[in-house]
Amino acid sequence: MTGRLCDGRVVVITGAGRGLGRAHALAFAAEGARLVVNDLGAGLDGAGTSRGPAADVVAEIRAAGGEAVPHGGDVATSDGASSLVATALETYGRLDALVNNAGFVRDRMLVNLEEDDWDAVVRVHLKGHFLPLKHAAAHWRSEAKAGRPVAARVVNTTSGAGLLGSVGQANYAAAKAGVVALTLVAAAELARYGVQANAVAPAARTRMTEEVFADLTALPEDVSPLVVWLGSESSGGVTGRVFESEAGRLTVMEGWHPGPTSTSSVRRTPSETGEAVRKLLAVSEPPRPVYGAG
Repeated sequence: MTGRLCDGRVVVITGAGRGLGRAHALAFAAEGARLVVNDLGAGLDGAGTSRGPAADVVAEIRAAGGEAVPHGGDVATSDGASSLVATALETYGRLDALVNNAGFVRDRMLVNLEEDDWDAVVRVHLKGHFLPLKHAAAHWRSEAKAGRPVAARVVNTTSGAGLLGSVGQANYAAAKAGVVALTLVAAAELARYGVQANAVAPAARTRMTEEVFADLTALPEDVSPLVVWLGSESSGGVTGRVFESEAGRLTVMEGWHPGPTSTSSVRRTPSETGEAVRKLLAVSEPPRPVYGAG
């Protein structure tokens, strides 16, 4: 079959053994991409490892006539992230797109959140985005400097929790907010090398969301078309953006931007500052409510 959106492209997806990552892998394969399917095989809370999930997705892709290889490394380590990129290059000779998706949750109210729960969630979501991106970007920079054309794509996975906050998910929300900032920096720094970076905030029923949002019925497969398009050359010119995707709804998110402003030629007292702030808040847009807030 010819004319598919990602024919000939090599795509690496982290956390691709289940849920959203699995759906993305199958969707990319259906559009002709060759895959490196990464998954540590950890439990919902990040405990344990298993090669089964990644191997199962690879088998499913191959059974449908596609090309894929598994990778079981921990992408929140430099060795795991570098071997992920190396696997793509050694297997297929190139790398065209990176989809960062790996993660788990350990939900607690803020006062009950243990330091280990904070560290583990921030590590997998934020460091687990940074390290694969760093190693992939180093490869693309080398390619660009060598005069070889690069049309690379990075799709990072953020969350509504990172955009608005989510009660009981301080660690997860903070990490996902960090993913947005990381995406914006990557888009700015890597554009000169032919790399585009965007983030997607998906809403879909997976094992990670089914207990938090019991009424959520949107499927991971509903999000994948956006991710595939962003990972393809067809998305040329789209970078530094954040999208929400749920079922048939697509939204371009518009983040922090200057609102009402007050200036003074002299230093204000604390009381004068408070009065100025009150006036600004009176004419500003109210913040959207945090997920789960009463």
